[in-house]
Amino acid sequence: MTDTTGRPGRRRVLTAGLLGAGLGAAAGAAGGVALAAAPDAARTRVEGRRRFAGKAVLITGATSGIGAAAAAMFAAEGGKVAFCGRRQDRGQAVERAIRAAGGEAHYIPADVREETDVRRFVDEAAARLGGLDVCFNNAGVTLEKPLHEYSLTEWDDVVHTNLRGTFLSLKYEIPHLIKRGGGVVLVTASSNAIATSAKRSAYTASKRGLVGLVQSAAQDYAEQNIRINTLIPGTTNTELVRRSAGMIDAPDAAWNAMAKVWAKSNVAVARRMAEPEEIAAFALSLASDEFPYLNGAQLVIDGGKTAHA
Repeated sequence: MTDTTGRPGRRRVLTAGLLGAGLGAAAGAAGGVALAAAPDAARTRVEGRRRFAGKAVLITGATSGIGAAAAAMFAAEGGKVAFCGRRQDRGQAVERAIRAAGGEAHYIPADVREETDVRRFVDEAAARLGGLDVCFNNAGVTLEKPLHEYSLTEWDDVVHTNLRGTFLSLKYEIPHLIKRGGGVVLVTASSNAIATSAKRSAYTASKRGLVGLVQSAAQDYAEQNIRINTLIPGTTNTELVRRSAGMIDAPDAAWNAMAKVWAKSNVAVARRMAEPEEIAAFALSLASDEFPYLNGAQLVIDGGKTAHA
């Protein structure tokens, strides 16, 4: 899409730079690993839309993966973005990339497991952005092992990040949304909340818990014009997945080859992993004003995994 001068539209310029070499190289280099897209992955089309122009967008867990892609795409559509994450080098790299492309982004270090961090992050984000309109609670971790081998610390780390962290985020976001007169909240769960496998008991319990949390919370705040929905992505080519596979230090070529073979046997129907921007594009649609009747729902984008299960 072009403007009247014939130049590419702002969203296309921003997102092409951020989700291509710009954001990928910045975030990857900061963390010591480059996450290359699978060579045969479908590419998300980017058009010159402005659905979030002037809107204040908060994102948790946006220093890499789906969250980083979403931060870039919200900013590309005119959103004012504030995001958190534990890894400051990654957060600063994502912030620089978005700003360099002309978007507005504020990285605020925070650990969603810590109540004081969450309260400070949400309140500071609202202060910097002039309120909150959209909250994307995306932070999550996983650890795979048989149930009896988890230590209490390991179990709590997964559940406190994924489930407790979302509770704390909502607890401090909701008052700002009420003050605003309404808004949209999106929570990232997982296809493991519907169909899971061995060694994922902590992850699955936390992600399935998010579905119930959203179903109830959506009813708590519907009268305040706040819509809360659950995003349920399938396996996505992110650092979280690469780390759980024990391939974080492997060369990109080796990871991509292994991931391609694994996906053909383990991702029914699509037979490939999703790319972060594919999930982020869906998140933006759900967070937009295009679906005012959508509330308390679980929206699946998993390449057919759960349909097959």
